[in-house]
Amino acid sequence: MSTPAENVPGAESDERRAQSDRRYPKRSRRRIALMVVVAIFLLLLITAGLWWLLFGRWHESTDDAYVGGNLVQVTPQVSGVVIAIRADDTEHVDAGQPVVELDKADAQVSLSQAEAQLARTVRSVRNLHATTTEAEANVDLRKSDLARANEDLRRRRAIEGTGAVSGEELQHAIDAVNGAKAALEAAQRQLQAQRAMVEHTTVHDHPDVLNAAAKVREAYLALSRTTLPAPVSGFVARRTVQVGQRVNAGTPLMTIVPLQEVWVDANFKENQLANLRAGQPVDLTADAYGGQVTYHGRLLGFSAGTGSAFALLPPQNASGNWIKVVQRVPVRIGFDKKELDEHPLQIGLSMKVDVDTHDRSGARLAKASRVTAAYQTSAFPPVDKQAEQRIETIIAENSGEMRVSRGR
Repeated sequence: MSTPAENVPGAESDERRAQSDRRYPKRSRRRIALMVVVAIFLLLLITAGLWWLLFGRWHESTDDAYVGGNLVQVTPQVSGVVIAIRADDTEHVDAGQPVVELDKADAQVSLSQAEAQLARTVRSVRNLHATTTEAEANVDLRKSDLARANEDLRRRRAIEGTGAVSGEELQHAIDAVNGAKAALEAAQRQLQAQRAMVEHTTVHDHPDVLNAAAKVREAYLALSRTTLPAPVSGFVARRTVQVGQRVNAGTPLMTIVPLQEVWVDANFKENQLANLRAGQPVDLTADAYGGQVTYHGRLLGFSAGTGSAFALLPPQNASGNWIKVVQRVPVRIGFDKKELDEHPLQIGLSMKVDVDTHDRSGARLAKASRVTAAYQTSAFPPVDKQAEQRIETIIAENSGEMRVSRGR
């Protein structure tokens, strides 16, 4: 009689061993998978550590960065009616190019009045010089009268003892001498007054003439300011002026944006500032070009405070429910001009910034002072030369110099 397998001694242990053998491949695969995961994790950890040692600790980056630039307003310096607008939004203008013209009628009238006043002043100063010469002659005349009166009095006193001269006649001679002295003193004072008005001066450098000439220059300047040039080269934006509008001095008419002089304001977290220094190289990419264009620039400087410190409503943290918020500090970054010309940027575009902090020498907040102008324009040429020529012509025509030169 056969015995069932389960009743055979050792059969149960063989079955368990077979089951264990069947489960062993699963445990092995799990162990291998676990080892692979651990190896990958260690590899990633080592890679991250190497990246930080070789690259990460020497770089600070942020995508909270935007293109900034100057917004140069065109404002009139004199009042007037707009008769022409020579540039519109989105158009490019060059520095010095006329963009707005005002009516010149009032300025031309003022210039004519100033020139006429200068001519009258020159003639008046000529009259003062001539009157001074006349006063000098009058003094000489009064001296002669006094000398004659003294001589008459001397002769009468010489013959007074003979009775040939009455007492009344002698008194008349004395009165004549006193009158001549008074007349001489009055003439001398008048001469002093005349000399005080023209002493050490000529027609050209007399104060009245200089004041009238300054009025002519002012009128020329006002006339030249009826044409408004573009202060800088750039693109016109936000034109608000219309033809026929009367504008006052200082009224914003349009804005010109010089896109060749833009920069980037990158807002770094306060815990990223420790290794940033002015002059460090910066790589920048713009979302407008999809990251395909890389700009190179330099870190120019740091803002004097965080963005919230200069906000319209600064935060008040002296409250019981205060929550710490990491602050950001604006950092200005300059572009490579050549790269900016090849790939222009508009104000307000988003940028990604990466700063190479290998060079950490120098103070974090540099205190170097600028010795040259940050921005300047030559779009407003002086009118002194033209005004001076006109002034000299008016003075010459009204002082007799023109006739003398023609006579020669």
